[in-house]
Amino acid sequence: MKKYYVYIVKCHDSSYYIGVTNDVERRMDEHNAGKIKTAYTYFRRPVVLVFVQEFADITQAIVFEKQLKGWSRKKKEAIISDQWHLLPALSKNRNK
Repeated sequence: MKKYYVYIVKCHDSSYYIGVTNDVERRMDEHNAGKIKTAYTYFRRPVVLVFVQEFADITQAIVFEKQLKGWSRKKKEAIISDQWHLLPALSKNRNK
């Protein structure tokens, strides 16, 4: 069975990049080699892998990737540090 991975890398400028792949090691090599000059990570190398979540279904992986891309930096950092329990509090509307 093929596996898919949603990953977060921390870029040299401290920003985060989120992606999906079926080969994390290969994808990390591509990011750090700068294979695509128009890629977000090209001018932000080196990048460091800080989070990986495995999926058996590509559709589920893509849904999770899109969800993460919409999250705040604090929510991303909560899952990076394996503090999933903080997500409900970080999801509350702070504009009240």
